Amino acid sequence: MRMTRFLLIAFFPLVAGGVGYGQGTVPTFRYDTAHGPVTLPGRSPAQGGITVIQTVLAPVRLQFDATRVIGKPVTLDAADDIPQVLRSPVFAKAAFGAEGAMQYVDAMLRTTTGTAKAAGWHTLLRVSEVRPLTVEIPAGHGYVLTSKRTGTKLGMVDQEYLQRVLFQRIAHEDGKLIIAVTQNTGYYTYGDATVCCSWGTHGVDEVTGNSFVLASYLEATPPLVKERDVQPLTEQLAEWVNDPLHDPLFHISFRKPLPSGENVVPAWRWPAEAQQAHSACGGDSPATRYTLEEPLDTNQRSDLPAGPAQKMLASGSAWHVANVALMDWYTGGAGPYSFPNRQMLQAPAERCSVRHRPRAVTMNVPAAPPEVAAVPSAGTTNGHELIGYWTGNGPRGTLLRLRDVSPQWDVILVAFANVNRQAPEGTMQMHLRPGMDLGQVKEDIAWLKSRGKKVLISLGGGGEYFSLAQRSSISNFVNSVTQIVTEYGFDGIDLDFESPSLNLDPGDNDFRHPKTASVVNLIAALHQLREHFGPSFMLTLVPEGTQVPGGYPSYGGQFGTYLPLLWGVRDMLTFVDVQDYNSPPLEGLDGEAYEMGSVNYDAAMTELLLHGFNVAGRAGEFFPPVPADKVAVGFLTGTATPKLVRGAMQYLITGKAPEGVTYRLQRPAGYPEMIGAMFWTIDGDRMENYDFSNLVGPQLHGYPDVKSAKQSGGR
Repeated sequence: MRMTRFLLIAFFPLVAGGVGYGQGTVPTFRYDTAHGPVTLPGRSPAQGGITVIQTVLAPVRLQFDATRVIGKPVTLDAADDIPQVLRSPVFAKAAFGAEGAMQYVDAMLRTTTGTAKAAGWHTLLRVSEVRPLTVEIPAGHGYVLTSKRTGTKLGMVDQEYLQRVLFQRIAHEDGKLIIAVTQNTGYYTYGDATVCCSWGTHGVDEVTGNSFVLASYLEATPPLVKERDVQPLTEQLAEWVNDPLHDPLFHISFRKPLPSGENVVPAWRWPAEAQQAHSACGGDSPATRYTLEEPLDTNQRSDLPAGPAQKMLASGSAWHVANVALMDWYTGGAGPYSFPNRQMLQAPAERCSVRHRPRAVTMNVPAAPPEVAAVPSAGTTNGHELIGYWTGNGPRGTLLRLRDVSPQWDVILVAFANVNRQAPEGTMQMHLRPGMDLGQVKEDIAWLKSRGKKVLISLGGGGEYFSLAQRSSISNFVNSVTQIVTEYGFDGIDLDFESPSLNLDPGDNDFRHPKTASVVNLIAALHQLREHFGPSFMLTLVPEGTQVPGGYPSYGGQFGTYLPLLWGVRDMLTFVDVQDYNSPPLEGLDGEAYEMGSVNYDAAMTELLLHGFNVAGRAGEFFPPVPADKVAVGFLTGTATPKLVRGAMQYLITGKAPEGVTYRLQRPAGYPEMIGAMFWTIDGDRMENYDFSNLVGPQLHGYPDVKSAKQSGGR
């Protein structure tokens, strides 16, 4: 028998009500774990009795104004799903083992506290009101994916935006839990659709102080979705049980102190079954802090969470509820470690370290030779190119010199020149790794160029906000970039201005005639640079998935921001390579949705560029094809595999589909004149013993010459 102690914050009567709950609007108590006390919802088992948490159940009707079918907004209305939610184990009793019939939250709390067989202590959810709400989702805050095959829809929504709108409509509800339910909707965080995905959120709204859970009910089978009915809702409820005072908006400002009420646990390592889908360390809070993934989520490199379900009977029907990690798993207690299936986790979490500061570097120490040699270059070019970003980071903080990159790389993008915050708007500055010898860098650039390589400077980078809102700032941008290109001898520039840079202003909905000042001014600046350097000046674009293929389901805000850029520089563009790794689920020309991490996704997203598409799905607003010899595909060395990349390039260039590919190219013979593949990063490839360059480089360089492909009829 394990020994537990309970720390009581306040005693609440049989039916929750009144004031004085502290943070949040739901009663909480302190519970001792092996790691220390944590906060749980309800009241202490030491007090006995039944705690009833009155619940406002809010079905949300989402109206996606930016995605229209036959002139009407697309809607997803959870009001139709409320009868099912009420009949499910969220509010109805289900048989949780030998302990008898009870609600999901009640059974989880009793298992967590070791009182599963104790009589009389329960924590129940009771609906006091059903309050339907309608929320408009404007351009830039969400979109809808469809499935031509099944006829179902899946919404993707800005989680913070929806939370703010909801609690503009729902005032402080003392003593109550707000459960907001959406239909077939996934969420992204940071207001950035590339930080994706979750099925909802939970905790305490920082404006109203309401305790709440926001989650989706899955009706039918939306595209890409592996979970069912109330599984997402029960997962968010379970995470709320483990951390009822969670601040879902905390991550927006890193300067904010950690909310005092949040449960902090030892940093945990993902269980073995999930480690292929995640980095090793899951963080120091119950569920990951940003996308709220649960330790049992094993979505295998895909975007949408997919955890193991437990089938439960309630109200005469079978339901799928989430299997989740319990507090003893996080804190190293005696168990049980998972719920409702106690067999899912057999031991407490392994510990890991959360790195809060950059790793120290060893200045100018060359990287040790790799275990595998780089494949030599054949010395000839065929128009198919291996493109990569170089940062100079070698193994264990050593330096990877530019001249030491594999000879398979044809185009090297130096990362980065970023925004000079101390200078006027638009001013860029060279930013290399601390301690790097700038003279050596210049020598290496000249050395690479002498061997037929192209070396460009990439402007921006992830986390860098770029704006060119004032027309008078164009000269700052042009002059500073000219100075960098000239001083280092670069062949041109690469634009890596990611969200929220260049986001489209409200009402800017024609890519041929953009109105957003930063976009208009940047196009003008690029033309000035081309005029200054001449026709040999190279210009490449590396948009995120939201910034080009994201313009197919929706246009505005962060979606489709590079379309006016592509159109505005079409006559001087060298190539564009969309990041297929910084990308949420999106839709292909076949009317089906796809997630990153598959040949299907790479083919579908790339063919949007190669074939052209109706912007926001609207007839008459066609974005024309980009010539195939100006298109490459972007991969991430940390998540892609050589097999995936080789399969994607084979399919796109030759039309020969690898086994298991379901997306069918609009051009069955493929695009033999397409350029090739881009990687973030060359450094990562080097640290992985040239896994990509040694395989993908020879593959690309072995295809027929692009010029002959054009002469034989390729576009």
